[in-house]
Amino acid sequence: MTIYRSKPVEIEARQWEGTPEAATPIINWILEHGGTARWHEATETVYDGEGEVLRVELPEIIYIDTLEGTMAAKPGDWIIRGLEGEFYPCVDSVFRRKYEPVT
Repeated sequence: MTIYRSKPVEIEARQWEGTPEAATPIINWILEHGGTARWHEATETVYDGEGEVLRVELPEIIYIDTLEGTMAAKPGDWIIRGLEGEFYPCVDSVFRRKYEPVT
């Protein structure tokens, strides 16, 4: 079996801190480059067994339509614009092992 190494490539990426305000420029960046993304509100209304309204806190999520289907970016994830102009999320720990800033 032959072993291969990734070729050095440069990508664009932005880290999402998890707020709705920080989601807007990331979603706009994706839309401006032909991608599709949407933000999901972090709370949802549910009812207990007696009809009482409860608010359930959920994580903030940006949904991104990728080449492999819809993927969820969670707070702290990086949004990457790949070599073909495609967008996809990447968890911080993987991003930091794979990429470094270009100087």
